[in-house]
Amino acid sequence: MHLVQNTSYSPCVDAPHLFAPGEPQLARPVDLQVVCASVLGQIIAQRRLFPVFQPIAKLADGLVYAHEALIRGPEGGNLYAPDALFTQASEEALTFELELACLVVILQRWGELAQHGRLFINISAQALVRLISQVGMQPVIRLMRRWGISCRQLVLEITEHERVLDMQALVDAVKAVRRLGIQIALDDFGDGRSSLRLWSEVRPEVVKIDKYFTKHISTHADKVKTIQALQKIAEIFGSELVAEGIETDDDLRLLRDLGLTYGQGFFLARPRAEPCTAVQPGAVAVMVSRRVAVYPEARQSTQANIFDRLNIMQAPTIGADTQNDQVAALFLMHPHLHALPLVEGDHPIGIINRTSFLERYSKLYSRELWGNKPCLQWANLQPRLIESKHTIDDLLGILTSDDQRYLDDGFIVVDNGRYHGLCRGDQIVKSVTETRIEAARHANPLTFLPGNIPITQHIERMLARNTEFVVGYLDLNNFKSFNDRYGYWRGDEVIRLVAQVAASHVQERRDFLGHVGGDDFIVVFQSTSWAEQCRCMIDEFNTRAANLFDEADQLKGGIEAQDRQGFTHFFALTTLSIGAVQVRPGDFSNAEQVANAAAAAKHAAKSSACGMAVRRHNAEKLA
Repeated sequence: MHLVQNTSYSPCVDAPHLFAPGEPQLARPVDLQVVCASVLGQIIAQRRLFPVFQPIAKLADGLVYAHEALIRGPEGGNLYAPDALFTQASEEALTFELELACLVVILQRWGELAQHGRLFINISAQALVRLISQVGMQPVIRLMRRWGISCRQLVLEITEHERVLDMQALVDAVKAVRRLGIQIALDDFGDGRSSLRLWSEVRPEVVKIDKYFTKHISTHADKVKTIQALQKIAEIFGSELVAEGIETDDDLRLLRDLGLTYGQGFFLARPRAEPCTAVQPGAVAVMVSRRVAVYPEARQSTQANIFDRLNIMQAPTIGADTQNDQVAALFLMHPHLHALPLVEGDHPIGIINRTSFLERYSKLYSRELWGNKPCLQWANLQPRLIESKHTIDDLLGILTSDDQRYLDDGFIVVDNGRYHGLCRGDQIVKSVTETRIEAARHANPLTFLPGNIPITQHIERMLARNTEFVVGYLDLNNFKSFNDRYGYWRGDEVIRLVAQVAASHVQERRDFLGHVGGDDFIVVFQSTSWAEQCRCMIDEFNTRAANLFDEADQLKGGIEAQDRQGFTHFFALTTLSIGAVQVRPGDFSNAEQVANAAAAAKHAAKSSACGMAVRRHNAEKLA
């Protein structure tokens, strides 16, 4: 039985068929003499293709969910790798034949191995459309039945090497496949060829995330955000995500903690001639461990557009020839307006401040003298313009400039240079301030360490995983007296020193360091050597901080300064205290309780001779 249409060709007399005798020929009508004369055609005809299988595992426990079949050419030859095979196929115009030959070889081998698990097979969109339109799926189904493979086992993984030109044809082909119970997956999503439209149109059951977004994700905050965005899209379309290209334990742990269900990569298992029943023990150990990944933190961007925070007023415009009487009438009609924009065409050329205009206009004989004169002479012809694409950093430059007329005149908002509306100066200042405060909650602007929100989120993730950890609360002794004596600039040096010392004694991707604010820092330890790390922080900081005092104060061992009640006292050199709370599963139900316990330990540490106190749940011990 041949699976071709209009088999009008005559094969060469002694040329072998593409497949073994009696097997269906999943190929378009071709001249087999031409095929057999080609390098790849001979490989296909001589059945020298073979599959290897790489598992797709559940990231929660390491159980094998499915296998992906990967094709290989003759061992030891230059066409062994799949990239080389398909490059050769393109050169010989045999891509379709190669894809269908791979399909048959993989299905037959899976049947010979008597496997009952789920099988992913790669196929291009073009080949799938052509298979459905020229051959249909029934011959494939008959092959699967012969080899004991259920349609429910099969997942066709659409690989895109070129842009899909006929989306509707692909959608129709996918529907035909789904009617048989075969599922669809998208391969390498995000590599530039698999588009969001393709995801939306095809609605695959599985989407495999390209390894670009998973490789080194443990050190790239932007990749973390990308994966989180893809998770939201997957919820909308009802797809499961598979993280491809997992190669390290840190990447695996982070992807697991992000909540991805499935993963694939060399760290889990390499492709093998026979399917494996379990992933590598090292990968399983990461999956089932209670250790929590430390997310790489991105600095909270001040590049975001802030116009959703602003109340842009749609003020009427005036022209250069508008008379002062008309301007006065507009201000009387619109008592809420602080200014009026002068516009020439679509482009603003000036602004008239309400207060200064009405002061001039209301003077004795001013109306009689100037009422019918153009308003141009009373306008600020160098107004502050804010483009709709301006960022907070751009506005900061404006707010700190020498020209402070914007406080009264406000700003003219433009979109690509065209007038859009007015905004009051005080509102800009308020919006910038609020935005920077919000950014500081994510990342402290002095140390660039994670702020309150990431700290809370990390502790909540630790509690949710029921893991043991230690929270260290770092605080300075006698810092206020130092700040009062030397000023905030040198005070900032001390705070940066705390951050630097703490960062040098935490274990990367195991311990989490955050800056609450001021001289308060939090370290969430998963390291077993946390106590020694804390002592090293205290010793190093105390030694280095002494050098920030003037030499005379160093010799005296401190400084004289006023306390909070205004009385003068002698204060010793600034030192570091660390209060630590040991958290075990079930001790606390939320991050706030952990923070309160750490704060209590910090107070105990400040009165401790060694500068450190350790607090356990419902019990306290001074170190």
